[in-house]
Amino acid sequence: MATTTNIPGKAPGSTESITIKASVLTGPKTLEIQPYTLPPLTPTSLRISISSTGLCGSDLHYYTHFRNGDILVREPLTLGHESVGVVTALGEEIKAEGRLKLGDTVVMEVGQPCESCELCAEGRYNICRKMKFRSSAKGEGRHSQGTLMEEICIEGVWCHKIHDKLKGYGALVEPLAVALHAAERVNLNKQKKGLKILVFGAGVVGLLCAAKCRDMYDALVVIADTNEDRVKWAVENGFADGWVVVSRGQEKTVEGKLEFAKGVAEGIKGMKFGEEVLRKRGKGGEEGEEVVVGEVDATFECTGAESCLQSAIYATKPGGKVVLIGMGNPIQTLPISAAALREVDLIGSFRYANNYAQAASELAGLNSSQGVDIKFEPLITQRFKGIESIPDAFAMAARVKDDDGNMVLKVVVDF
Repeated sequence: MATTTNIPGKAPGSTESITIKASVLTGPKTLEIQPYTLPPLTPTSLRISISSTGLCGSDLHYYTHFRNGDILVREPLTLGHESVGVVTALGEEIKAEGRLKLGDTVVMEVGQPCESCELCAEGRYNICRKMKFRSSAKGEGRHSQGTLMEEICIEGVWCHKIHDKLKGYGALVEPLAVALHAAERVNLNKQKKGLKILVFGAGVVGLLCAAKCRDMYDALVVIADTNEDRVKWAVENGFADGWVVVSRGQEKTVEGKLEFAKGVAEGIKGMKFGEEVLRKRGKGGEEGEEVVVGEVDATFECTGAESCLQSAIYATKPGGKVVLIGMGNPIQTLPISAAALREVDLIGSFRYANNYAQAASELAGLNSSQGVDIKFEPLITQRFKGIESIPDAFAMAARVKDDDGNMVLKVVVDF
């Protein structure tokens, strides 16, 4: 790579190589600020000054364990991929195209598919066999460095302009795109009345899946988590219609685990939506009226926990669907016969494809057709400022509550 750069007085918009500062993970819970040289721009690429980056679960796994499941970090890695920034330089073709210009606020898809295989041609570039993803150690060859650095270079096709006033919340576009993709993958009949949906996991992705299902499918949504504060917050802030706290299973045998999962499912199926919820959602609400949850039409599993996926299969009705979003243990014991004999479909959902522009357009609030008004601002619960604050941001992301007793949902680093 080139080594010249950041010379004082360099003209704005220069396409030459520059050296910037990057936060680099060199071992478990070990971050260093190091120089990083960005290459000269190509005609189709642009350079972006990072404004904010949100920390996600995969970043936290890498930071804590220097691995994410069975994916090992093999060399120093810059984390971060939920980002928003400002255009500082453009290649000649991007300039001529006119879609983006210097100073534009943009959000970035940070996957790097090959763009030439049959999957990319079909629009399913998220599962491209040669996909490289910023801040991930997956794949062969050199790691693709993330966005916890001052600037990045990226192909212009993966950048989407957003309004300047939304710059502070642009880091939420990436998890919203994940939720949009999952909601599309489940592909429920939008004309069907009385749909009920269950979401396991009240993290940001789970909350957004719940919100999109309420909006896209006009469904009544139950959200489940081990953290009571989170599920209550989800209902109080309009992300879901009902909540349940599930305990962590301690059973050691397969039989014991499956009995535990059946019990969790039965508890959820026995829940009721009361008159207040029904009235609020325009589904009746006469005095004393209530609707039993029963078996749900679809379950979104956002935790990756074996017990949750087991419970999801038992809680879903015959002919229903279970969407696998959470990345947990790669080997799990599942009641497959309970799924197969009732034709419960298990659907994988990996990141997103062709959802980013829509997610960017919805950042100011869900464009609801069902009267569901969700605000994004409360999802960002803690902010840290500057590249030097990144270790503290990771320490916060690992907590349930901060020192003031506030819930930790999404931690963002502002540059």
